[in-house]
Amino acid sequence: MTESTPLSELPVAIIGAGPVGLAAAAHVIARDMKPLVFEAGATPAAAVSEWGHIGLFSPWKYNIDQAARDLLEPTGWVEPEADYLPTGDELVANYLAPLAATEPLRETIRTRTRVIAVSRVGKDRTRTPGRSDAPFLVRTQNSQGQVEDHRVRTVIDTSGTWESPNPLGQAGLPALGETAAREAGLVTSPLPDVLGRDRAQFAGRHTLVVGAGHSAANTLLALGHLREADPATRISWAIRGSDPASVYGGGDQDGLPARGALGTRLRNLVKAGDIEVHTSVTITDLTPTSDKLAVTGTTPEGSVSLDVDRVVPTTGFRPNLDFLREIRLDLDPVVEAPTGLGPLIDPEHHSCGTVAPHGARLLAHPEKDFYIAGMKSYGRAPTFLMATGYEQIRSIVAAIAGDRAAADRVELVLPETGVCAADIGSSCETTTATAPTADSAVCCEPASAAEPAPAADDTGCCAPAEPVTLGIPTGLEHGRSEHQEA
Repeated sequence: MTESTPLSELPVAIIGAGPVGLAAAAHVIARDMKPLVFEAGATPAAAVSEWGHIGLFSPWKYNIDQAARDLLEPTGWVEPEADYLPTGDELVANYLAPLAATEPLRETIRTRTRVIAVSRVGKDRTRTPGRSDAPFLVRTQNSQGQVEDHRVRTVIDTSGTWESPNPLGQAGLPALGETAAREAGLVTSPLPDVLGRDRAQFAGRHTLVVGAGHSAANTLLALGHLREADPATRISWAIRGSDPASVYGGGDQDGLPARGALGTRLRNLVKAGDIEVHTSVTITDLTPTSDKLAVTGTTPEGSVSLDVDRVVPTTGFRPNLDFLREIRLDLDPVVEAPTGLGPLIDPEHHSCGTVAPHGARLLAHPEKDFYIAGMKSYGRAPTFLMATGYEQIRSIVAAIAGDRAAADRVELVLPETGVCAADIGSSCETTTATAPTADSAVCCEPASAAEPAPAADDTGCCAPAEPVTLGIPTGLEHGRSEHQEA
């Protein structure tokens, strides 16, 4: 593309090649436009691969975008069994990787390429005249440090929140010493593979899991299984709430049996004394000792200190907005989602299935033809459904193509809210690391790579009703109510 290329002939930039980003590319191709996909990881869906050992709550029939299916079917791709619950690795191997390899897509995806800035050609955010007619300028940096500028017609940010975990400390800030502890490897990733590649970090050691929700529950369950094999393994769990019972969920009343079983099994581990629970804890300081990490916090009864080998931070995620400083955004001041969407997903009030399907109009910003979609569109809220992301993308791409009728049409039915309001973290799409038993599969976290996950019934993420859901690792900061923790 040259500087004289008309705006309408420029590509549509898509940031992130995860499930929603690849679906966006498929819809762009279906509308006879050209996508240009930037993926910071070494492969498409690199973030999903990081939690590939986790199993989803929702079966295959809810996890495949229609435009993506249309690209895959001519290649001889065999669609997975509709009622099977895949792991993240299976989601990649049997859907996302084949999709990224289709002839229309593979030439448009640039891996190991991180977007470091988005602006308008010749316009910083203060310049208004002619702004909507100027191409976007997307600046990228590859793994060799080379920087390149790209002129595009539209930008769809589906970069997610995986790389922006919430801190362990209070008030949304890192605890003192937290950054150094993370750099030293004493604070792990949010979803370590306790029973697989990361086993050596936990076997026979003392681990503190911080936060409540599906991610915490599954890590705790995996540690429980590890403890059975190695009784020297010690497990501590710190939550901000005053009673762990509030995070056990609906049990056998849950619309998805796999998710209900998660809370029941966690309750049993705590009751048996295999997990040492610390309630009403606010973490204030992390200090490396000679061979341990001293974790200090406050409680209503006074300070508490634990000497541990590893801390697992299941405290949720937040959007990275740094590279969008030159873009005119309209964000809710609480959850950092688009202003019109923010009140609908605020976890203080929202439960799974209560957000109506929405598209381009609700997701629009003052910056014409710029959209944030997928998990990142929900900001700090934890209850995002993958199928919601697919519907967002369908509408956004229709709007870009000028098909306003299609953009405004709702083509997705979400499930009604069930016991999800009482469920762990009330997030339909958080992930969960699991133990090698079939009943431990969950919405976005693997049961076990060694065993297939059980089939679910026809309920959606949260309740009996119509379809939808995918789980994507989410969650909220440790310092918020149990209704928000994931």
